[in-house]
Amino acid sequence: MGTFSYSQSKLNIFLTPSDSLNKVRKKTVYVIEASAAGLALVGLNQLWYADYPQSKFHFFNDNNEWMQLDKIGHFYSTYHVGRFGAELLAWSGASKKEQLCYGATLGFGFLTAVEVFDGFSQEWGFSWGDMLANASGTGLYITQELLWKEQRIIPKFSFHKTSYAAIRPETLGSSLNEQLLKDYNGQTYWLSFNLYSFIKNKHVPKWLNLAVGYGAEGMLYGNNKEAIADGFSQNPNRQLYLSLDVDLTKIETKSHFLKTVFSLFNTVKIPAPTLELGDFNGVKGHLVYF
Repeated sequence: MGTFSYSQSKLNIFLTPSDSLNKVRKKTVYVIEASAAGLALVGLNQLWYADYPQSKFHFFNDNNEWMQLDKIGHFYSTYHVGRFGAELLAWSGASKKEQLCYGATLGFGFLTAVEVFDGFSQEWGFSWGDMLANASGTGLYITQELLWKEQRIIPKFSFHKTSYAAIRPETLGSSLNEQLLKDYNGQTYWLSFNLYSFIKNKHVPKWLNLAVGYGAEGMLYGNNKEAIADGFSQNPNRQLYLSLDVDLTKIETKSHFLKTVFSLFNTVKIPAPTLELGDFNGVKGHLVYF
């Protein structure tokens, strides 16, 4: 027990953000971020783009596909990759300016490189819609830091399995891991608003959030034209959601290990009672929705 307590104490000290610039930590952060981004791009090129023919760099307008859920996915990804980049620099004791300039823009830089890969792939193309979504996710993080010096509005994600993936597993995923990324029918994206940060009422728990979600279903193809050309009929429809949520980073604890865990899992919407407004089903209640 003593050894375990000592190990926990050392880990907590290691995870505690430096109150002044720690040059070793700062260099370590930059090396880790650059290495991780480079390896991810190399792996993505080998595992994804290598299966499709290359072409001259070209543009592609996919703004009307998948009920725009792919664009919201870009927004969500750049926000959180940028947030993690900024938090890592904060851990090293870097200045707020460096956190915003070199940390918060990490997601935008990485997904811009991915977009360039798309531009050279015959299957896809460079999408200005994706770039706008990437910039918006980064902008949400930076704007809140400049305006409020805290994150009051957090993009979150939830997922449930659907029957559509079994119909087109090559596109929507054959396993749960693939479906998490590919089956837009089961994805819901949220904007989670921290109530206390806005109203400053002592009777409101600091961790309580109100979340507005967006999802869609009925999609086997990116658009109806592609579905009809392949002999399928689809009828996509949108859903809006209203639910409660928890901002895990607002839960008070002295443990920097728990703070790190809470920060990592603050990307996911907490299952909770939810109201759904759909294109065809009107208002529907869920005792628990995820």
